[in-house]
Amino acid sequence: MNKKLLEKYAEVIVKVGLNLQEGQRLFISAGINTAPLVREVTAKAYQNGCPYVFVYWNDENLKKIRHEYAPRDSFEEFSKWLMEGVLKCAQRGDAYLSVTGTDPDLLAGYDPELIALELKTRAKYFRPAQELIVNGSVQWTVVCPPTPKWAAKIFPDNSIAEAEEKLWGVMEKLCRLNYDDPVSIWQKHLSDLGKRHTYLTEKGFETLHFYGAGTDLKVGMPKNHIWKGGGSKTLGGVDFSANLPTEEVFSAPHREKVDGVVRSTKPLNYYGNLIENFSLTFKNGCVVDFSAEKGEATLAKMIETDENANMLGEVALVPHRSPISESGLIFYNTLYDENAACHLAFGSAYRACVEGGIEMSAEELVEAGINDSLIHVDFMIGSSDVDIDGIDADGSITPIMRNGEWAFTV
Repeated sequence: MNKKLLEKYAEVIVKVGLNLQEGQRLFISAGINTAPLVREVTAKAYQNGCPYVFVYWNDENLKKIRHEYAPRDSFEEFSKWLMEGVLKCAQRGDAYLSVTGTDPDLLAGYDPELIALELKTRAKYFRPAQELIVNGSVQWTVVCPPTPKWAAKIFPDNSIAEAEEKLWGVMEKLCRLNYDDPVSIWQKHLSDLGKRHTYLTEKGFETLHFYGAGTDLKVGMPKNHIWKGGGSKTLGGVDFSANLPTEEVFSAPHREKVDGVVRSTKPLNYYGNLIENFSLTFKNGCVVDFSAEKGEATLAKMIETDENANMLGEVALVPHRSPISESGLIFYNTLYDENAACHLAFGSAYRACVEGGIEMSAEELVEAGINDSLIHVDFMIGSSDVDIDGIDADGSITPIMRNGEWAFTV
């Protein structure tokens, strides 16, 4: 593994993703298969004035062992103290970093009901900390460095070692690490995305219409909705980027104003179970029908997680000619695949995507059209065959995307 590449990756994570402030602590949740990168991030954090880095290690193989051997009635068991610790870190103002590289086929063939129950249980205990983290209390970032089993899934014709090396080569370009000063390159890229979301917020479209390649979907938008993307800000005004890489601008759809049919354009890897070639029919915001060529039972359990899991919490726009899309690869990893195509997300919305949302009560958010759920699961719907229009209250139409590319300049 290239030491210099790891150092550049770590620097971008610390200075751009987290924008770690001097004197700020860092909490890292990481798989043991990502240890080389985590060590470099830890070193960069300390070099940038971090007083303490805490790493919570996990091993995806233990999850598989649990599904293989644990009693079937034990999947609501959870170490509550762990999430209480994460909550205390967030309350103190610690930055939060998630480092994963999950085997896409980890839980293939295992009981989708137990998978859903395990995830629901974790989400329930993580929720208090998650609400603080994602709603702007601290900087947070998600990254997925190459790992052996993930690389082997993408490049099955190579040996595992060759596949991992090949994936690192791809990742170097996608994460803009092939420049002498990737931090500056990232800052410019995030600024460009900022211009896109500013334009869309100012336009304030009442509805977005996605059509083409089997999709004909109208997504109503809440009044005073806000588009975001690329960089974010904490409530204290600190810039950060929640995802590396990122190519999207996003907002929250109105939870009750989504109607029509949408087809997926890339597989969805739901915690080690693949859902492929699926379609969904929405009426008044809810999924009323669905089908999938693979993973239909998993899809069913996912949208049954709670009463709002079958409604949308995010709509995101990504040009087809994004670097990730142009790689020509399917990554079987949501962080990368969602940044290759326009996408939607089941479940919870980001409060900050509606004016005043951070300060609203739960009841006020529902009234504003903002969805709330234990889950937030992105799925890809964009391609070069899908067009998008913005529709104003008076019915006038403004092209947003044509053939998968931006139809407006900023």
